Amino acid sequence: MAEADLDVVIRQIAKAQNKSLTAAVKKRRDQIMARAAKAKNRELRDQLRLIARSTMLLGAAAAKRLQVSAENTADSYARAIRNAAEEAAAAANKPEKKPAKKSVKKPAHKNS
Repeated sequence: MAEADLDVVIRQIAKAQNKSLTAAVKKRRDQIMARAAKAKNRELRDQLRLIARSTMLLGAAAAKRLQVSAENTADSYARAIRNAAEEAAAAANKPEKKPAKKSVKKPAHKNS
């Protein structure tokens, strides 16, 4: 990723984290659903299915928050870099002020 913009890197990392979080949530949901399938009574099975559904919803919400946070961070970084570049360009185009010439008074000679 040589010469890559940092905002692109932030988005790529967030995408990878989002995928791993989603995979972990699905794995946990599947484990709970497997326990529900082995449940002896209907009440326990329904309760475990509800927990599995809630796990999936909460995991998806966490993944969405992670994604939004990463997008905001990447956008903020890109905006800051763009503003800094514009300020640098404006400073480079601004004519330099020449320092005013100071008149130097010559010391008075003593007539001895």
